[in-house]
Amino acid sequence: MAAEKVDTLVVGGGQAGIAMSEHLGRAGVSHVVLERARIAERWRTERWDSLVANGPAWHDRFPGLEFPDADPDAFVAKDDVAEYFVKYAEMIDAPVRCGVEVKSVRRIPGSRAFHVVTSAGAFEAKNVVAATGPFQKPIIPPVIPAESNLLQIHSNGYRNPEQLPEGGVLVVGAGSSGVQIADELSRSGRKVWLSVGPHDRPPRSYRGRDFVWWLGVLGKWDIARQEPGREHVTIAVSGARGGETIDFRRLAQQGITLLGRTESFENGTVRFAGDVATQVNAGDANYLSLLDEADAYVERMGLDLPEEPEARQMISDPECLRNPVTALDAAAEGVTSVIWATGYGVDYGWLEVDTFDEGGRPRHLRGISDEPGIYFLGLPWQSRRGSSFIWGVWHDAKHIADHILTQASYFDYNDQACARAGAEAPVKAVAQG
Repeated sequence: MAAEKVDTLVVGGGQAGIAMSEHLGRAGVSHVVLERARIAERWRTERWDSLVANGPAWHDRFPGLEFPDADPDAFVAKDDVAEYFVKYAEMIDAPVRCGVEVKSVRRIPGSRAFHVVTSAGAFEAKNVVAATGPFQKPIIPPVIPAESNLLQIHSNGYRNPEQLPEGGVLVVGAGSSGVQIADELSRSGRKVWLSVGPHDRPPRSYRGRDFVWWLGVLGKWDIARQEPGREHVTIAVSGARGGETIDFRRLAQQGITLLGRTESFENGTVRFAGDVATQVNAGDANYLSLLDEADAYVERMGLDLPEEPEARQMISDPECLRNPVTALDAAAEGVTSVIWATGYGVDYGWLEVDTFDEGGRPRHLRGISDEPGIYFLGLPWQSRRGSSFIWGVWHDAKHIADHILTQASYFDYNDQACARAGAEAPVKAVAQG
């Protein structure tokens, strides 16, 4: 069968793919969005049951549509987020084809176009946008051997406490996923140990405004790059139970044992760095610094926002901070499961072009790769701090659509110039004769 021709092929039907489709459609660029499962599938089947969006409904959305029947300050449930993208795709008439997996993308030799092999046939496209996002390949550090007696799963495989065998749980990771899962397990009656690494700990809200508002007015969403050494520092924040500030001391008070970074495993014992107090204190410093900036902004702008001195009050250090636990004998302590909330890697094995570094990460500038016609969308820090968030990916998609249009204009000029040159050649030949 002949390959189906399209100007731009978008791979991935999540928030990035739908945003890309909106801007391409507005620009009149013919395109197709291929999704191997359903629209926003990761929100449906690769998140735990009780997950809600980490940002309020007024903020974590595309500009063209509000969440239906949701209070602006509510944190929308994961299935409702997925349905939001389905409705958005319908609203913009996005040409999404579900159940189509992309197998390979290769440049056609000596051509501007790419040959794309999929489970539903071949395509020929001038541009390919990899809109598969940052959560592609779950990372489980090779610390605990698979043959140990512990059940080990990544946070993307966790659904609820009932799926785990009876017994205690070690949760590794201090970002939003790790702390929310640890909290849920503890509230269900499980004994929980939480391994804490570097993290930022913003207030859920302060002086009556959510932290996403503060990051916006303080210009922090638009920061172009994280400071060296902190590119992968996670954010501990939660929208659970209406939204609350993550406080590691409160989690310890609740019964969770806080541990330092997970280092090794031997003879049934997991060992940790003795740095848990250092990590928690660093998170506190990040928290307090945002409060300081917020207070200064309120005074400078003359805003009528109520003071909140209680936000600076700290719970006393629990025993696990004063005397860190550095070894955990799993069998002796009744630990039967380990949940790794340790992030994701990328998997672009299907994209067979030369635009990746030695670690398999895309070489790009704001999503525009150094392989002409190849684009990336939805990456962390793609153009700014907010790039991998729902609203941020929408703005990055516009930048890429604009670039595709600009490149098309250059090729249009080239075609027209070649046509003019071809038309003039015979006339010149006659004149010379």
